[in-house]
Amino acid sequence: MLHKNYGINENGHLTLCGADTVMLAKKYGTPLYLMDETLVRERMRMYRKATEKYFGNGSGIHYASKALSCKEMYRIAADEHVNVDVVSIGELYTAKAAGYPLDHVCFHGNNKTDEDIESALAVGVGEFMVDSFEELRALDTIAGRMGKVQRIMLRITPNIDPHTQKAISTGELDSKFGTPISTGQAEKLTELALSLDHVVLEGFHSHIGSQTFESEPFIEQAEVMLEFTADMKKKLGFEASKVNLGGGFGVAYTESDPRVDYVENIAAIGKEIERICKKYSLKKPAIFMEPGRSIVADAGITLYTVGSVKEIEGVRTYVSVDGGMTDNPRYALYGSKYTALIANKASELKTLNCTIAGRCCESGDMIGENMLIQPAERGDILAVLVTGAYNYSMASNYNRVPRPAMVFVRDGSDRLVVRRESFEDLYRNDI
Repeated sequence: MLHKNYGINENGHLTLCGADTVMLAKKYGTPLYLMDETLVRERMRMYRKATEKYFGNGSGIHYASKALSCKEMYRIAADEHVNVDVVSIGELYTAKAAGYPLDHVCFHGNNKTDEDIESALAVGVGEFMVDSFEELRALDTIAGRMGKVQRIMLRITPNIDPHTQKAISTGELDSKFGTPISTGQAEKLTELALSLDHVVLEGFHSHIGSQTFESEPFIEQAEVMLEFTADMKKKLGFEASKVNLGGGFGVAYTESDPRVDYVENIAAIGKEIERICKKYSLKKPAIFMEPGRSIVADAGITLYTVGSVKEIEGVRTYVSVDGGMTDNPRYALYGSKYTALIANKASELKTLNCTIAGRCCESGDMIGENMLIQPAERGDILAVLVTGAYNYSMASNYNRVPRPAMVFVRDGSDRLVVRRESFEDLYRNDI
């Protein structure tokens, strides 16, 4: 199977962490998000321990909760002593509702409104990742009015190509995120931050993109970030105590994708950080990363019920399911590839080349094209693998389709963590 937590049982059914996915589809209905809680916890622990060991000096991670934001994820992060980052007040208030300690939250976003800033300050968010001059001035003004002094880091742009999809690349010069180093604006932003009374600058943050399989882009990023840190020490007398390299380690969605040894990558980055700090005569700052996808992606499976199998002779075969772009828009957005199979026929050979089509009234509503699965018929349970990241978080109610339920599986037991939306939920706010 694609990942170790997927399997096939004696009934020929697909399993997730040992749980029979066909039985879960019958119990909870479809479409259905399934999550392997054991793997989520293992990944959080692995990242936390590896960054502590190889980066040292108070280093660690922030779970990038945009990948999968729900109350249960924040509870797990709290259990595993993992910081989190949020990119909206909605994510922040979900963390608050889950009882997550908000002083361990970093607040991201390229366009925080005054209301966002006030709300985050009011609940005691730990750190702001400041993206622009306008945000920095607004934060200082609002914090002063509220009688607060806020810890911040500055998001800067290192102008690095991580060799990933353009849609998920964030570290190049032409980006809506961050303030660029190469134009001199990052230095001016640092100078401004140091002059203000109601913020305390702790360091610098950057993010080069997502779905990166090698350590080399992060090493290049660390070189640029630490060179900038040394430059600010020389010019402004400020030596950053923290440097955040963001997230981005990749996950295999298909058999052709590379496999990543996350610990090995972190060790390689840590070794180079030691060298770079010596090169620039820097005291090594605490180094942070922000994994999201690589914590939750392969922990997830989405289950659907097959509705029709339509063969257009000489053209293609469509297998239509009871979900689609409403619960997983990633193929429609940027052609993301997936692995799929018929969960109740998982032990059979894959002999049907098909397009998996969603139920929406939209020609582009596909989960994938040229996908090889077992022969399908109406009523079969189709499973799409590696859907734990950016599926539930990006789901919508297009065509007034209710969003699916989410079930977590652990130690042979399953529990509902997000209820399926009702039709009443769809028009709850209508007047």
